[in-house]
Amino acid sequence: MNKTLVIIPTYNEADNILRIIPEVLKNSSPDNDFHILVVDDNSPDGTAKLVEDLKNEKVHILKREKKSGLGTAYVAGFHYAIKNNYDFVFEMDADFSHDPKYLKGFIEAIKEGYDLVIGSRYINGVSVLNWPIRRLILSYMASVYTRMVTGLKVMDTTAGFMCYKVSALKQINLDEVKSNGYSFQIEMKFKFFKRGFKIKEIPILFIDRLEGESKMSRKVVYEAYFMVWKLKFKSIVGKL
Repeated sequence: MNKTLVIIPTYNEADNILRIIPEVLKNSSPDNDFHILVVDDNSPDGTAKLVEDLKNEKVHILKREKKSGLGTAYVAGFHYAIKNNYDFVFEMDADFSHDPKYLKGFIEAIKEGYDLVIGSRYINGVSVLNWPIRRLILSYMASVYTRMVTGLKVMDTTAGFMCYKVSALKQINLDEVKSNGYSFQIEMKFKFFKRGFKIKEIPILFIDRLEGESKMSRKVVYEAYFMVWKLKFKSIVGKL
C-alpha cells in the first residue's frame, strides 16, 4: 500500500480546518492511505487545538511559534514526509480553493510515472471562480512572465495544488529553498524542471476561499518578480 501525506499550512483557518480534514481522508483506498499534516503558525483563532482535539491517528500536526511563511511550512512538511517514509506528498490549501475531489486524479497521474503533478488553472483556458479580474490578470501574467524569463515548461507556474513523488523530492536540497508564497511555488517547479523530472499538469477548477482571509500581499508579488531572475542566474552558473 502507498502512503500519501497531504500538507495543509494554516494560519487562522478555524472556519475551514474541521471541514477539509474529513474530505481529504475519505480519498483513502485499499492501495493508497491518506494522512494529513497540518503545519500551524500559532494561529490566534485556535486552529491547532481544533486539530489536536480530533485525536485522529491519520491527522498529524506541526506547531510553529510564529507566522513564518508558506514556503517554510511546506519545506517542514516535506522533511516530515521523507522522514516518515511517505510515497507521495501534496501541497494543499485549507480553504477549499483546492477541492479534495481532485486528489485521486493526482494519484492516478503520478502513478503513470510522473514525479510532479500540478493542479493547473490555465492548462485548459482559465478555470478560476470568485477572483476579481485584477488578481486573475496578475496571476495569469505572472505565469507568462515566469515562462519567458526561465523557460519553465509549465502553464500554471504559481499553482499551489501539487503532488510530489517523495523519491524525487529527496533529490532536492530543501535546505536551500528560502522563498515563500508565489515564489516558492515557482522555485519548486523550476528545480524539478531543471533536474529533468517528469512533470504533468492536470486541469482543476480553482474557487477562491469562502471563509477566512486571503494571505496574498504585495510583498509576495514582489518576491516572485525577483525570484525568477535569481533562478535564471543560478541555472546559468550551474548552482541551482
